[in-house]
Amino acid sequence: MIPKNAKKQWYQRRVRADLELGLYAKLQDSEKAVHEALCDSFDTPTAMRVLKTILSDAYSYLHVQKDPNVRLLVQIAVYVTKILSVFGVVSSNDKIGFGGSGAEGAQSTDEIVLPFVKALSQFRDEVRTSAIELKATAILQSCDGLRNNVLPELGVRLEDREIGEPAVFKIDDKETLLREKKQRQEELARKEKEKAEKAAAKEKAAKDKLEKGKLSPLEMFRNDQYSAWDDTGLPTSDAKGTPITNSQMKKLKKLQTVQDKLHKQYLQHISDLEI
Repeated sequence: MIPKNAKKQWYQRRVRADLELGLYAKLQDSEKAVHEALCDSFDTPTAMRVLKTILSDAYSYLHVQKDPNVRLLVQIAVYVTKILSVFGVVSSNDKIGFGGSGAEGAQSTDEIVLPFVKALSQFRDEVRTSAIELKATAILQSCDGLRNNVLPELGVRLEDREIGEPAVFKIDDKETLLREKKQRQEELARKEKEKAEKAAAKEKAAKDKLEKGKLSPLEMFRNDQYSAWDDTGLPTSDAKGTPITNSQMKKLKKLQTVQDKLHKQYLQHISDLEI
């Protein structure tokens, strides 16, 4: 039987997917309608009505979707800005919105955006500080996700400092931020791979050690290299019947001591498994 929470989550994902697909389909229809309007003696009124409709659809989507698809919204914003630049309403240098033209326009955009970024950064600082005190790992991961994944997509650089000190933020080049994000992800993937390889090598070494420890030190020298042994399993004569010398015996005892330790560890491992 499927748990109620699982059904609810599946339903929520399905609704979200339907909303996103619906909005994306409307964007495609809008692009086609604007193209046809511009081809029809540059029918500006019709094109503007289409842009107004797709913006209204985007606002409606935001109203019902608490966790919206940012990429899709950016795609709509970029398209609308592109068409408005064709009409000369905004500068052709602006990717999104009414940024103005030249350095003055860029500066005014930053002045508008920065207060919101500052408020978001301060709120995140408070949440992050509380999460550290409470050792709330999931919340800390969300704070990191905002810094590493969400804000770079919006052209905002945010850097944490010492605990208790506010984070540093600024408007930055989006392409640079995304390139740095990709580099961090690649470095993280490299470290995770290296960690996994070390863990696998450690596990293999442990298994090999246990496998080697299966052999009893009493039996380790009972092979065709020797013809006689004492009560401890140490050889007293080689295969031809020649007595083992003192120097040879010393080396054999050392090897047996090592094997005795490995065998005891193996027996302990078996005993632990049986408990």
